[in-house]
Amino acid sequence: MALMDNETAGEIRKILDALPGEVKLVFFKENLTCQTCPQVEELLKELSALSGKIKLEIYNKYVDEAKAAEYSPAQVPALFVEGPKSGKRAVFYGLPAGYEFVSLMEAIKGSAAEAVDLQPETLGKLKEVKNKVNIKVFVTTTCPYCPAAVVMAHKFAMASENITGEMIESNEFPKLSQKYEVSGVPKIVVNDKVHLTGAQPESSFLSAVIDSQREIPNL
Repeated sequence: MALMDNETAGEIRKILDALPGEVKLVFFKENLTCQTCPQVEELLKELSALSGKIKLEIYNKYVDEAKAAEYSPAQVPALFVEGPKSGKRAVFYGLPAGYEFVSLMEAIKGSAAEAVDLQPETLGKLKEVKNKVNIKVFVTTTCPYCPAAVVMAHKFAMASENITGEMIESNEFPKLSQKYEVSGVPKIVVNDKVHLTGAQPESSFLSAVIDSQREIPNL
């Protein structure tokens, strides 16, 4: 059974066909314990069928060892949204449904875009980032405030080759949620050290990235 109705599929087709370039969706699954992997796979197949500009690759994390080593998915389901300039640093862990479907579409559009939609000052500061930065955004699919945080994390990842932005569906990964003390969403964790809760402006994301750099010694 299709996850998208005909009207929704038609609107999404228009968005995808208007992309300035191709976007690759690289999906990692496993077949034994991942309850949402079939849903994510079906959603991505429906998306890729709507436009020739979406190239879908599907791998098993434990069988396709070479690809898993290349992308290093921390858990499954894992989706990497990869554009010609954005790299493979916009990541989704969990089902990007509900409100998080917005995040997925924005990641696709952002990965295909010629430039990242951030303030010039932010882009300048991100060019100075020399150490690796990981931005985790814990969400639920029913949270209307979460997509903005995920989109911002992905924009930062697209703007700097040293930054990775990850959406993590907190209900699917309860051990991670417990580890990072997620009591409300969105919960933003930068380099496992800087924690932010709730919707945050671009300036707060930038400050968190800069603070995480100060805490990492230069080697």
